[in-house]
Amino acid sequence: MANSLRGEVVKLYKNLLYLGRDYPKGADYFRRRLKAAFLKNKDETDPEKIKQLIARGEFVVKELEALYFLRKYRAMKQRYYSDDKP
Repeated sequence: MANSLRGEVVKLYKNLLYLGRDYPKGADYFRRRLKAAFLKNKDETDPEKIKQLIARGEFVVKELEALYFLRKYRAMKQRYYSDDKP
């Protein structure tokens, strides 16, 4: 694997590890699943396949961010607006 791709993979792993701290099922659960996913593809040498895997990982990052924003939005909405309909 080229060094530039290795750097991108490490950056993606660290970013996902950081985002996993707030995962609903717990940080330990997320960390185990993340490690398993990265170890499953550790022997990949084809640069195009690695780029596809990185793109998939970045998609997961965006989905996690959307999940967290939605959770924050729901908490704020619940805090400031009542569910009582007149």
